[in-house]
Amino acid sequence: MTTRERLLDVADDLLADKGIRATTMSTVAERAEVSRAWLYRLFPDKNALVGAALMRLVETTWERNHAELEAIDGFEDRLVAGVAIGRRAYDDPGATLMRLRTVEPEEFAAAIGVGVAGLVPDLAGFWHRYLGEAVRDGDIHPETDLDEAAEWVARVMISLGSVAGRHVDADDPQSVRRHFRRYVLPALRCAPAH
Repeated sequence: MTTRERLLDVADDLLADKGIRATTMSTVAERAEVSRAWLYRLFPDKNALVGAALMRLVETTWERNHAELEAIDGFEDRLVAGVAIGRRAYDDPGATLMRLRTVEPEEFAAAIGVGVAGLVPDLAGFWHRYLGEAVRDGDIHPETDLDEAAEWVARVMISLGSVAGRHVDADDPQSVRRHFRRYVLPALRCAPAH
């Protein structure tokens, strides 16, 4: 294990246990058994260290979510599963990323660089591949603008994953599936308006 990985492991533990504000460069260096000078050589400030730790968590989360969706056949089923994945992330109090994003939004935004505003582009990038496969498989219109559609799907997923509604029960896969079948999938199957 490299010194950088050891520092990020310690930062991960402290972030999960204490949050961003209470995680200090001194504590990270001490627990990793590295001099502060060495820590500052690798990470010039706290935001750089916390940002690197958060990005590593993001990448791990995306990889785990991709693995889950890759095991599912069909775009519709992946969409429904995607809502469940999003709901788990928001509902799990141990989910470090979501907790930090919610509890310490300013610190989170400063450390991760893109903050909450980066969620839509990140999630759009996540869904882009599945939209491409849906075009290939004939599940959505072949002229679909994948970048634009991926952003729309990301916004739908964020909404269903985080905001309660009156007509769609995001915790009920059948309710989610009915919503996708009535609105999202028909829109993606139509030729895009110009």
